[in-house]
Amino acid sequence: MLCCMSATRTQVYLTEEQRRQIDALAEAEGVTMAEIVRRALDAYLDEESPDPQLALTATADGLTRQEIVGRLGLEGAEQFVSSFNRPNIRYRVVQKDQPRRQLLAFLREEHEGDSGIVYCLSRRGVEETADLLCAEGYQALPYHAGLPAETRRHNQAAFLRGERIIMVATIAFGMGIDKPDVRFVAHLDLPKNIESYYQETGRAGRDGLPADAWMAYGLADVVQQRRMIDESPADARHKRVAAARLDALLGLCETTACRRQRLLAYFGEDSGPCGNCDTCLEPPQTWDGTEAVRKALSCVYRTGQRFGAGHVIDVLLGRDDERVRQWQHDRLTTFGIGAEIPEKEWRGIFRQMVALGLLAVDPAHGALQLTAASRPVLKGEQDVPLRRAPEKKKAATTKSRRIDADLSAEEHALWERLRAWRAGTAKEHGVPAYVILHDATLLELLRQRPQSLDAMRHVSGIGARKLENYGAALLDLLSQTGAPSHAG
Repeated sequence: MLCCMSATRTQVYLTEEQRRQIDALAEAEGVTMAEIVRRALDAYLDEESPDPQLALTATADGLTRQEIVGRLGLEGAEQFVSSFNRPNIRYRVVQKDQPRRQLLAFLREEHEGDSGIVYCLSRRGVEETADLLCAEGYQALPYHAGLPAETRRHNQAAFLRGERIIMVATIAFGMGIDKPDVRFVAHLDLPKNIESYYQETGRAGRDGLPADAWMAYGLADVVQQRRMIDESPADARHKRVAAARLDALLGLCETTACRRQRLLAYFGEDSGPCGNCDTCLEPPQTWDGTEAVRKALSCVYRTGQRFGAGHVIDVLLGRDDERVRQWQHDRLTTFGIGAEIPEKEWRGIFRQMVALGLLAVDPAHGALQLTAASRPVLKGEQDVPLRRAPEKKKAATTKSRRIDADLSAEEHALWERLRAWRAGTAKEHGVPAYVILHDATLLELLRQRPQSLDAMRHVSGIGARKLENYGAALLDLLSQTGAPSHAG
């Protein structure tokens, strides 16, 4: 958080229509709502030049903080920066391979019955993903700027008030969302930068209990984001900044070191390995990919730098393909020189080459092109270590991420009874379930098993009023045994 102080104060209030317009604009430009508000404030300051008292942001890197100070004329103001570390969130990035099916596996193995958010880049992706989750038995709701305002309000309210609901959304969803029991945030598409990624994943685990930030990431994501930057109407300076921020996110995705350590370093915060991200728990293997990269670069060059990864891989594999024959690429010296490497592995190699800046993407046609950075590799002057694609297996640490994972059968039955009671009570009072009691409080009740109202006073999250309102009902529930009731 950045806090800048001076003498006067400026407040901005948004109508529902203004908020709807900002939603749509943010979604169309692929930026956060906060960024749109920042741009509007910049324009206002250029015209009115007020002297604000307080400037706040939750996810600002050093460059952004400098820009805020410069734009608002607050060079002499004090700055207060708090820690960006969210130790209860486990960060994980997987290689994209049928991402919606990967999402389903993630939910079934780790978050069955949990509330969460799934972010997609497009409105179509939102609706198709929500439909798939509903067909698979999940309570999933769509949210994007193209939906009627009433539908968006209804779905947002249902998500905030309910349990076991999954919101599938574009980046239009998120401002003002403070639901403490979001157990996961999943990305089916690559965000545009680390700030967006951190802000969106930060909506998970606000109650301090274990939560997951899961993302599926592939070559097409990299190509698409680079194309969006190249085709944007922004000036050259803003494009350079956007490209640098995307490169930082790609570095986070491809790192073999602690993912949290790299994330915090981006915001200027030092830390050691966290022991609670995918790269710490299952350190990725690396291999000398120099020879494979040289083959790939040579093939891109000999095919005229006019084709995407799919066609180049076909040539490397030596496939008897009509399009390959049409362009006479079966006569090239690079035809079939990569047959020893499977297609899936080649896709990972090309993804890393683009991420490392060894290949660029033509924004007009999506063709791969050599860069200046590729020359020392082709000349044999530079080696290229690569991440090895992980074996397809269930993570050994999966079970521990469920907040009820360590409960016995009897404790799990009581846990479900407590959740059912809370859901029914919340519905009766017309409030979100977490307003009644947080998950952390339910777990504490489960562990302590207070046998009296006086003993219940010592349970964290139960004050005098909640003790008066719910104490007797909770004591009755805690004394019960057997299967849980789902009446709530």
